[in-house]
Amino acid sequence: MAEGAELLVTFPEWRPRVPAHRMVPALSALGENPRGFRFELSTFATGAWSPWIAGATIGPARFAEGVARSQTLVCEIDEFIANPPAERVRLALRASVDAAASALAARWCASLSAWSPGPEAPLAAGSARLVVPAFSQMEEDEAIRHRVCSPTCVAMVLTYHGHHVAVADLAREMLQPELDLYGVWPAAIRAAGRRGVGGYLLRFPDWAAAAWCLERGLPVIASVRYGAGELTGAAIGETSGHLLVLTGYAGGDVFVNDPAAPRAAEVTRRYRLDELRRVWLTRSGVGYVLFAATSAPLDALPESAR
Repeated sequence: MAEGAELLVTFPEWRPRVPAHRMVPALSALGENPRGFRFELSTFATGAWSPWIAGATIGPARFAEGVARSQTLVCEIDEFIANPPAERVRLALRASVDAAASALAARWCASLSAWSPGPEAPLAAGSARLVVPAFSQMEEDEAIRHRVCSPTCVAMVLTYHGHHVAVADLAREMLQPELDLYGVWPAAIRAAGRRGVGGYLLRFPDWAAAAWCLERGLPVIASVRYGAGELTGAAIGETSGHLLVLTGYAGGDVFVNDPAAPRAAEVTRRYRLDELRRVWLTRSGVGYVLFAATSAPLDALPESAR
């Protein structure tokens, strides 16, 4: 395969434990390859396969235009939604690489998190508290400060893992120009991988899975959405989409680093667990989990999500 080639990796057909309604793929690749990529997905339900549906392209790559929706499967930028739920799933990764041989030799991990509504697991007693450096997005340049919650959260967790990087540098890298967005979820995992930190996206099934991560020293970057009065003491009164870092829990409280606080000294906060579960798990439920590259991915994955 020539330099500057396009690489296509098709994964084995997969059957979720229960038919999946929402699916979130991610690529964690250590190093510079690939330059850009996109996931393509097809689902089987009620006796037929959907067409292959293309997700957003991450990074500087140009692929042939893909189909974004069908009658049974659509892609909303970084999340695939199946209706009816998928009984079986096919996943492919299309990547722009410097050379196929070097791309395949590098350490990389593709993940797919699948979810359908189900009963919440009972809350387990326990506690955890991680010391994650606090950064405020509101201390960044005025032109971007209201839009870079995702790069700010990634910068906090990378620093926690010993890889300090400026928020502005991450923001430039994570910006998806065609979408004009800094918060496309797979772009966060790719940015961490380029700095030697592995990661995946997980549609958390319940609070127990988040507690599992925190108890093992893994902060969770949670995607939340809430209206006025739904999150007591929040750094911003309401939001249609925001990222914050879960750093621990105890009793009925969750410790967080909320990058929307006006100053770094006010980023570390305590939110009510019942409210956080509602504005996170009941709505998006998606979280980024970043881990030391020396760990095996399954060692950083809750049992309930494997």
